[in-house]
Amino acid sequence: MKREFLINIIFLLGINLLIKPFYIFGIDRTVQNMVAPGVYGIYFTLYNFTYLFQIINDFGIQNFNNRNIAQYRQLIHKYFPNILILKGLLGVLYLLAILIAGILVGYTPFLKLMMLIGFNWLLNALVLYLRSNISGLGLYRLDSLVSVLDKLLLILVCSILLWANPWQEAFRIEWFVYAQTFSLSITAAIAFMIVLPRLTRLRFRFQPAFLWLTLKRSYPYALVIFLMTAYTRIDSVMIERMLPDGPLEADLYASAYRLLDASNMIGFLFAGLLLPMFARLIKEQGDFAELAQTSLQFIWVGAITLCCVCWFFQEDIMVLLYNNGSAYSGKILAYLMLSFVAISGSYIFGTLLTANGSMMQMNRLFVVGLLLNLLLNILLIPTQKALGAAIATCATQFFVLIGQIVLARQLLKVQIKIPAWLRLVGFSICICLSTWLISHFFPTNWIVNFLLSITAAIPLAFLFQLMDISQLSRQAFSKP
Repeated sequence: MKREFLINIIFLLGINLLIKPFYIFGIDRTVQNMVAPGVYGIYFTLYNFTYLFQIINDFGIQNFNNRNIAQYRQLIHKYFPNILILKGLLGVLYLLAILIAGILVGYTPFLKLMMLIGFNWLLNALVLYLRSNISGLGLYRLDSLVSVLDKLLLILVCSILLWANPWQEAFRIEWFVYAQTFSLSITAAIAFMIVLPRLTRLRFRFQPAFLWLTLKRSYPYALVIFLMTAYTRIDSVMIERMLPDGPLEADLYASAYRLLDASNMIGFLFAGLLLPMFARLIKEQGDFAELAQTSLQFIWVGAITLCCVCWFFQEDIMVLLYNNGSAYSGKILAYLMLSFVAISGSYIFGTLLTANGSMMQMNRLFVVGLLLNLLLNILLIPTQKALGAAIATCATQFFVLIGQIVLARQLLKVQIKIPAWLRLVGFSICICLSTWLISHFFPTNWIVNFLLSITAAIPLAFLFQLMDISQLSRQAFSKP
């Protein structure tokens, strides 16, 4: 399983790094720069507001299904048609919920845009459910290809809208949302066609008893999703609602958060690949601790490196990327990217706990994390504005990571060996020191120094044995 992980994570990262960075920095960033100040801030707030209600839209079905299909693949014939019916019913409830909530909160002027974004979340949840079947069946490479398909289509459509401009008028944020609808619809159709041949039969029957049982079994996963969503996405909504210049501050927060989202792409891919692997190893009583340590080392190298370069080149990065980039937005970026170090660890330990079915314990941890995040936001946003929200996010994510490490040790007896922790700490200190030296004492262009700092991480990773060429070669080319 460790060999399978190494091969697939390299393949997965490779195709995603070819497609998604261009979407994030070429398309999404360009959209923000082309619309009027504050417009993207409103879109970003509505995007996160509708995401808060994903507990209704998904109800934990994706993780529940991924774990169960990975362990009992023969169940897909029974689960697939029934869960599709359930997702259709939940989708209707989800759209109704965001409509009512949007009116109550005061988003009536943006109701059409909000509902379109909500519909896209519905399509996104459908794609993720279909992908959970693909990965649960062990088709990891096929799942990797589907994971980038919607972004590839979105790049093609938005490139025409942004640069060819067929209507010869200013770009509207609604066009961006319509393009997402098209891309997600095509991706869902293709994912469905991948799953369909793997089914011996496909019979849609409304079975209330089965649907109710599925909801009862998946609700702990739903609560995990809701709590994680709340303490990671509510900050932009609070910024927009609490401050007189809320849309503008949300705009700045969104510009910095984009880089965190881009980084989270890597962690999300790790989690999606690891969940079925962990679930299968736990069922077969395999060595999941070794897989956890290997995956933690891989993701830690990237997370610490990204954090360091974004911290020391914060203002330069934001000024380069955005029309409204400044030292202030650079500070927001620095704290958000520091939080990515904690988030990357959570992608490993949180996924392991999910695969083990330790939902109750994680939910308790996330409730405390949510309360901590709300308290910090209430205290910091009025005085520090968007920067306060970034600091609150950073503190919350480190609290949650420590809690997950403790839970993994208590419930699964997972212990990352002390030499491994020392290597991680040693690498972190050295990459921070080398980045500081390069940023302060190298008399070259900052972009050159930025690239040099990233490049320095490679020999350091091998020096501290976080990446071992001989081990990678053995795992990649040895027989399964």
